[in-house]
Amino acid sequence: MSAADQTAGPEADEDKPWDEVTPEAARKLLVAAVEAFAERGYHATTTRDIAGRAGMSPAALYIHYKTKEELLHRISRIGHDKALEILNAAYDGPGAPTERLADAVRSFVRWHAGRHTTARVVQYELEALSDAHRTEIFGLRRQSDAVVRRILEEGVEAGEFDVPDVPGTAVAVLSLCIDVARWFNTQGRRTPDEVGALYADLVGRMVSAQKK
Repeated sequence: MSAADQTAGPEADEDKPWDEVTPEAARKLLVAAVEAFAERGYHATTTRDIAGRAGMSPAALYIHYKTKEELLHRISRIGHDKALEILNAAYDGPGAPTERLADAVRSFVRWHAGRHTTARVVQYELEALSDAHRTEIFGLRRQSDAVVRRILEEGVEAGEFDVPDVPGTAVAVLSLCIDVARWFNTQGRRTPDEVGALYADLVGRMVSAQKK
């Protein structure tokens, strides 16, 4: 998928990735960085690689980003903000915990599949961030974990879920969703929507209280 998931399937009409990045030159450089990091990895990518993909000179990059790490941080921050937004929207949505957990998983997986190039960089290049930036991003990840925990806890209280270990289950659920970015292929048999529906069903079966 080209242009850093600019056309990522059905959800592409709902949110245009990187539109919040201005001016246009800065956005182009960020899109080029996503593609380069996903293809070659952060450490193997040079600022010259990024600038070249964006059709600019290496000097032009430093007008908008002081370092390559600053670019990675911007990508990671936007991606993690989006992830938290998706989960909070599901938590605040209508329905019982079972329905809200399904919505959370479905939406989260859909994003990681539909934006798989971006998501791979967001989720798997964290160790390249500076200590301060890594601490900031881990704070956002803890907030996402807390949202899933709250849904699980409310489901247990309502008798809908049988989850002896809520923290461990929250980690398992998020890990399942995030891993989609690693293997999803746009040429595969399933669309992002279909993978989201499948995972929502699987997670529902995993946590549901057994009917007696």
